[in-house]
Amino acid sequence: MTKIDDLLDAMDDLFDKAWNLPLTGGKCAVDVEEARNLLEEIRLNLPLEVKQAKAIVKDRNEIVEMAREEAQGIVSRAKDKAAKLVNQEDILKQANTKANELLNQAAVKAREVRQGANEYAQQVLRDTEEVLSTSYNQVKHTRQVLHGNKTGTK
Repeated sequence: MTKIDDLLDAMDDLFDKAWNLPLTGGKCAVDVEEARNLLEEIRLNLPLEVKQAKAIVKDRNEIVEMAREEAQGIVSRAKDKAAKLVNQEDILKQANTKANELLNQAAVKAREVRQGANEYAQQVLRDTEEVLSTSYNQVKHTRQVLHGNKTGTK
């Protein structure tokens, strides 16, 4: 038992020894000097236990505050990480979009180059065909001329 408990028990004993006053509805007379001495001793002994209780409450409050700060830090870091992931996802989407655009542009350019190459090849072949046709006609004409000279000189 603590000193405070002993003092409170002594106060209780003092009340038990009190004299009942007649016609007062249960009021009693106590030794005021003894009651004050007990109260004074209680006050002198109370601060140590009160300090201990305050220290416990303070420690509890500090622990709760530290836990709250840690929780806020965790939430803040989680929000930052989520924002970075969202940002990375946005960057990835933009990169994919840009890559698709570049692939489409390259495909269009490749078709244009193929079409241009085909058109150029067609033109070169037409020109070659005309040159060959003209040369063929000249060779044919020359043969006819030579053949006609041959039959006319006999």
